[in-house]
Amino acid sequence: MNATDIVTVLIIAAVIALAAVYVYKSKKKGKKCIGCPYCSSCNSCNSPNCGK
Repeated sequence: MNATDIVTVLIIAAVIALAAVYVYKSKKKGKKCIGCPYCSSCNSCNSPNCGK
């Protein structure tokens, strides 16, 4: 593996880690549809905590 491969792997790992942290925080807040712009009005997310 050369330096370019290592940097690429580190960038991909960082993106995956940041996405996992975002999902964890959103789930902890009680959101069901993470990233859904229509969370407050969609059928799968009729929870009062969703979208907040």
